[in-house]
Amino acid sequence: PRGPRREGTVRWSSAAKASAVKINEKASREKILTLESMNPQVKAVEYAGIKKPFTEVIKANIGDAHAMGQRPITFLRQVVALCTYPNLLDSPSFPEDAKKRARRILQGCGGNSLGSYTASQGINCIREDVASYIERRDGGVPADPDNIYLTTGASDGISAILKILISGGGKSRTGVMIPIPQYPLYSAAISELDAIQVNYYLDEENCWALNVNELRRALNEAKAYCNPKVLCIINPGNPTGQVQSRKCIEDVIHFAWEEKLFLLADEVYQDNVYSEGCQFHSFKKILYEMGPEYYNNVELASFHSTSKGYMGECGYRGGYMEVINLHPEIKGQLVKLLSVRLCPPVSGQAAMDIVVNPPVPGEESYAQFIKEKESVLNNLAKKAKLTEDMFNKIPGVHCNPLQGAMYAFPRIFIPSKAIEEAKAHKMAPDMFYCMKLLEETGICVVPGSGFGQREGTYHFRITILPPVEKLKILLEKVKDFHIKFLEKYA
Repeated sequence: PRGPRREGTVRWSSAAKASAVKINEKASREKILTLESMNPQVKAVEYAGIKKPFTEVIKANIGDAHAMGQRPITFLRQVVALCTYPNLLDSPSFPEDAKKRARRILQGCGGNSLGSYTASQGINCIREDVASYIERRDGGVPADPDNIYLTTGASDGISAILKILISGGGKSRTGVMIPIPQYPLYSAAISELDAIQVNYYLDEENCWALNVNELRRALNEAKAYCNPKVLCIINPGNPTGQVQSRKCIEDVIHFAWEEKLFLLADEVYQDNVYSEGCQFHSFKKILYEMGPEYYNNVELASFHSTSKGYMGECGYRGGYMEVINLHPEIKGQLVKLLSVRLCPPVSGQAAMDIVVNPPVPGEESYAQFIKEKESVLNNLAKKAKLTEDMFNKIPGVHCNPLQGAMYAFPRIFIPSKAIEEAKAHKMAPDMFYCMKLLEETGICVVPGSGFGQREGTYHFRITILPPVEKLKILLEKVKDFHIKFLEKYA
């Protein structure tokens, strides 16, 4: 007879133990998924970043505004809170204009809940608000909600449109023209999709301007080994911070029209313009103003996000893309592709709605909203100038004007002795420099080789997001490190 047994214990017979040993022996068979058997395109993907050898560092390597201490915009958070917990709609603590927007968004959701799936293209009323925003931004240029696709951040839209564009094999494989330096999402997506990366270089000597002659050189060389049919522009630039002039955008559009290229305009930093004499011009607006021959023919996808600007709401993963002149049959294919991921995060869609549908004059929240928005942008402009000025006082460092976005991309002189030591460690010289900076100061920045740069030049990208006083200390530390680095390897 069995004796009493405590809850949760199991008695094993010798036969059961022997059987378990055999099962364990079988369990140690070779893994199906190894580095050798995995998808080689995923292995080829690189995304700029540095392994951090200690627990606490000054993370100046990523554009994560709130992590750096930026305060959320009150109105945006109020509306998302109301949408998330509708019981708050009865609370006197929330302004009526926030409640009005929350009710509009909730009425567009199944069961009046953010917890329901939405249409794969996004909530209809939010797409209508995006279209109205684009029309206001572009001085009355019409925008059709049916051409708007809400996305999981801008990255999701960029990846989706690249996925549908890429085809062919061998010399007919799709070539995607990207700026160098570039935001590594592009090289990563191109690698993952097994497309061909076609580099065109921004002109560092001319404040990272885009030169059409350089586009033409890159295109003509690429035609020997692929079919270049996509041209990506980042404006304002990441990591380079330049704001493209109207004339430059006209030249690019004419080039795309002439060479039959599909344009991708990454415009997520459109609110981040700081330098006097610089202004953001959307590709859509300039395309329209160039006349019907261009506006009715050039295929353009443009992207925006909640993650940058004055909002800095990276974690909500809100974004949209507008695609114009898409073939009607391809529209259906794009919606089909997007429906595989069901829908973008619905709280992110709600956050995007507040970016495109903020308080207006006469509404209760307008004064506070404008004050908070201008405070963030004025602060960023001050930090952009401070960063540029401080870098240009360091011997062996040159930094172009930070016209927009939220990074500096200074060029650094690395002595030949340091280059030799980097080679001995099988590292790119600027990676070696950035690792030394991290080890000696705890400041984490991204080497220029993570973004691409002209042969023989070295850079790093640093965000300007820390609070002003912390940024000054950070830049002083970089200065002290750089001078010691030059002395050591002179």
